[in-house]
Amino acid sequence: MKILVATTNPGKVAELKAMLEADVEWLSLSDFDNVTEIKEDGDTFAENARKKAAGYAKATGLWTIADDSGLVVDALGGAPGVKSARFSGATDKDKKLSDKKNTAKVLELLKDTPNEKRTARFICHLCLASPEKILVETEGALEGVIAQEAMGENGFGYDPIFFLPYLNKTVAQLSAAEKNAISHRGNAIGRLKPLLRGLLEKG
Repeated sequence: MKILVATTNPGKVAELKAMLEADVEWLSLSDFDNVTEIKEDGDTFAENARKKAAGYAKATGLWTIADDSGLVVDALGGAPGVKSARFSGATDKDKKLSDKKNTAKVLELLKDTPNEKRTARFICHLCLASPEKILVETEGALEGVIAQEAMGENGFGYDPIFFLPYLNKTVAQLSAAEKNAISHRGNAIGRLKPLLRGLLEKG
């Protein structure tokens, strides 16, 4: 059995492989030369994950896992949401530069917002599709607040401004193992694991 992970990021493939512990051969989009990229233009994380999973499954003939994730800030009406990766409009090839511009925009928009109204969450939606249909979907979330300034050097994206009051740290101040144990993505993968196992046992 081969399962495609709809990403070119080897880290994401390694993370899924380690957490799902399934007896399958894992492939990524890097293993295919001529698959057309599927645009993430849905209005929700679920819509984007479904679109990618179903589209790449049809294109390759393989079961495909896709995800969409991002930051939802209550005081910004749910923004950045599905536009998390390009919130500032930055198109820099250097991802770290785009990340800094995105976090700077969130901090600027919230500069007059008191701490108690800076609630936010990271959300990850996972979808597994066969070439014929959507098989299963799961979602995970991580609740927190937006810090007053960026802190920490680990992680990526909005991690430096996403503060976890019960740990008194931002996500960027956690180790990779600490982050994976509580992350929205880890939660979604954890929920997918028994569902995938059940599907594989059915054949």
